[in-house]
Amino acid sequence: MLEIGAPQGRRRLAPLRLAVVGTTLAAAAAATLFAPAAHAAPADDIRINEVVTTGSVDDSIELFNKGTATVDISGWILKDDNSSSKFTVAAGMTLAPGAVRAFDVDAAFGLGSSDKARLYLPDGSTLVDSFSWTSHSAPSWSRCPDGTGAFGSAALTLGAPNDCGSGGGTGPVAWPGGSAVATADGTDVFGSDLSGLYQEGSVLWGAQNSGKLWRLVRDGSGGWRPDTANGWSSGKTLRYPGGTGSPDSEAVTLTDAGAAGGAYVATERNGDASGTSRLSVLRYDVTTGTGSSLTATKEWNLTAGLPAVGSNLGFEAITWIPDATLVAAGFKDESTGAAYDPNRYGAHTGGVFLLGVEGTGAVHGYVLQDGGAATRVATIASGMSGVMELQWEPQAARLWMVCDNTCGGQHRTMKIGVFGSFALAAVHNRPSGMPDLNNEGFALAGADECVAGAKPVYWADDSNTGGHALRRGTISC
Repeated sequence: MLEIGAPQGRRRLAPLRLAVVGTTLAAAAAATLFAPAAHAAPADDIRINEVVTTGSVDDSIELFNKGTATVDISGWILKDDNSSSKFTVAAGMTLAPGAVRAFDVDAAFGLGSSDKARLYLPDGSTLVDSFSWTSHSAPSWSRCPDGTGAFGSAALTLGAPNDCGSGGGTGPVAWPGGSAVATADGTDVFGSDLSGLYQEGSVLWGAQNSGKLWRLVRDGSGGWRPDTANGWSSGKTLRYPGGTGSPDSEAVTLTDAGAAGGAYVATERNGDASGTSRLSVLRYDVTTGTGSSLTATKEWNLTAGLPAVGSNLGFEAITWIPDATLVAAGFKDESTGAAYDPNRYGAHTGGVFLLGVEGTGAVHGYVLQDGGAATRVATIASGMSGVMELQWEPQAARLWMVCDNTCGGQHRTMKIGVFGSFALAAVHNRPSGMPDLNNEGFALAGADECVAGAKPVYWADDSNTGGHALRRGTISC
């Protein structure tokens, strides 16, 4: 249960927002509410256990009872480094042994990039515990082990035990699949600038920065080759609605309608005006016609509603998540502050598009309506310097965020967690058998390709290293 204090001044340096609700926190709250009546216990049994400052959810401080008796924390006070700012715990609040409780302090004060979290008894002067930091949480500052250990960067787990290993708890871990990586295309088929990927069963879609979309089919040896039918043999040149321009196509995705519902391409500029940002999503009909070019049937130009970035630092990634998945997970809509309700948006694609920005490392979620309107419903801090690819993996209900050689080929996964926000689940190094390539594309096979507990994954190397733009590896199912 989150408690909101009286509004006061804030100092947030990075106001990226996304908030939600989760069963883990509810269970923790229930365990506390129905615990035996509190009695005298050492005050120092209560410890600050987790602090979140980034704005990926509201600024929060979690408390943990490391003792053996329930403690009444009614009226206890939380402060940042400003003694005039305070959040008071509500009356009747207790904390059972081993229980955690997270408090949303955002309405009382903001937690900055260099700040403190301090816990006081109700007199406001007896300090129980404190923690200070010099950089924002990424996404969480957490004690490991709970209540007694040192603070470190970890996955966001407010209301639940801290992640103290094998995920975000102690930093990157090994690739969750085979270490071997092999080429998955012929020599110099694509050249440079092959970027976003999306696998649709027996077809692999590829977006190339030069304003091309590729339809690839299996080559019979575990790799992919251009489809030679219907004008796809050299990829198809993309145009804006009206048939003009040269979209800098960086990523591609489909909805659950598949190719019949259109291919959605994320672009960062018009190559004919390359010095100007144009952060757009373009829809293309890819199931009809035999010509060598495609004209977009719709454009959603999102530039005006986003922070300004360089013309070559815009949208690099796109993926789509079904409405039903988001509703079932308790996803919270940034635009309303309430649970996401797809019905309020009228006719749209039946889901939310997530778009990654290279220049900021942020991921923005949009409902793109059929009539051309767009509403931003999420802003997610990736924790990476740039987001080069996004993939929603429905079988594992997780979002993949991929960085290129700027980040050493790091892959991060997020799940919709405690507050209905996307919380860090794991940080993975690239496979040990793959060099630090300029991978701007990543795609996962579906669950139907799982064999002996593993399935294929593919990367697109923008630099076409060694004459190859596609590589394949495996990941655990």
